[in-house]
Amino acid sequence: MAVSAARAEYIFKILVIGEVGCGKTSIIKQYVHKFFSNQYKATIGVDFALKIVQLDSDTIVRLQLWDIAGQERFGSMTRVYYRDAAAAFIVFDLTRSATFEAVMKWKKDLDEKVITSDGKPVPAFLLANKCDLPREPDLPSDEVIDKFCEDNKFAGWAEVSAKEGKNIEEAATLLLKLLVSRECHQVLKGPPISTLNVLQAEEVNSKSKCSLCL
Repeated sequence: MAVSAARAEYIFKILVIGEVGCGKTSIIKQYVHKFFSNQYKATIGVDFALKIVQLDSDTIVRLQLWDIAGQERFGSMTRVYYRDAAAAFIVFDLTRSATFEAVMKWKKDLDEKVITSDGKPVPAFLLANKCDLPREPDLPSDEVIDKFCEDNKFAGWAEVSAKEGKNIEEAATLLLKLLVSRECHQVLKGPPISTLNVLQAEEVNSKSKCSLCL
């Protein structure tokens, strides 16, 4: 992190993880390039994307998005890929309940392999992708997902659509504001800022679904 009197700049590595076919790559392409393709190509190992975000008039974030393959056979490599990550998006598919059931496998793997400088797990934000499609009936309700996030210490969750671009920008902004607040707290050594306060500080479009939890 570089800080000047007029402007603060940060570099964050954020993982994008979840089961095969959840749309992780499509989410990244939509966020970085405003692009979507119906053609599916599985990520092999890991892929990368870079984005510079002007978070506000005084704050720039240089963002490294690491697209981690969902195939089980790459699981042994995740410790290498996760190294130095500041946070993660864990993605599941609203049209396939099995991908939600696998979320805790990814959260547990993340919590075991990446910790912050104060010994805590890095923030994880849950993305429920493909909200433009009919939701599988077996999936839990929004209220149950709220409780799931609270119980398992997710930074928050949001319904998103990689195809339509819905809520992706908003979710990323919330997570970046949380990371910047944590960096400021470490530098200033002031009182801790709660995740809830940071997330609520960002107003989300009232027409968009974005459920926040601690």
